[in-house]
Amino acid sequence: MLSILQAAGWPIWPLVLCSIVALALIIERFLSLRASRVAPARLVDEVMAVTRASLPTVDTVNKLAENSSLGLVLAQGLRTAMAEPRITDANLRASFETAGRQAVHDMERNLSALGTIASAAPLLGLLGTVVGMIEIFGVSGASSGTAGANPLELAHGISVALYNTAFGLIVAIPSLAFYRHFRARVDSYTLDLEQAAERMVPHILRLTSGRR
Repeated sequence: MLSILQAAGWPIWPLVLCSIVALALIIERFLSLRASRVAPARLVDEVMAVTRASLPTVDTVNKLAENSSLGLVLAQGLRTAMAEPRITDANLRASFETAGRQAVHDMERNLSALGTIASAAPLLGLLGTVVGMIEIFGVSGASSGTAGANPLELAHGISVALYNTAFGLIVAIPSLAFYRHFRARVDSYTLDLEQAAERMVPHILRLTSGRR
């Protein structure tokens, strides 16, 4: 591997850095976008069961907010209802929407960076290709008045071009694939948050109506 990096020349090093950053982002997003951390399957049912008779205590709501992104959204709705006993349907939905936007923003963290790497890696590979071609033509031009170009110098220029092109694609293709995967996962979780909020709105309004 070291010999390949040396043969590829200096243009390969930005791609190496991109590959390291992309791998770190992919691992971080895999850990952060687990269902248990974003939208546990039975959380809404559990919250509705706990709050069947009345709104929960402050400690219960705080624990719910620490559970997951979905828990944070549900906790925000419950806190709004606890602070405003005569809350309207529109105000409660607005509270859920605000918390939902924050949750989606957190889920999308670092995705733009991964998408940028997926887009920039082929361009960096193309840059390495151009640098390699320049070296090839430079060698050819310098040796135009001699018996011929040095085969080793020509081989070096070709290797710079090909290694950078290949490495740029090697970095870009997985980065793009994981970017699309994480985008689809975020979209799925966003739908889960919206459906959970829709279930909780009439449930919370029923609880608050009993307090009036």
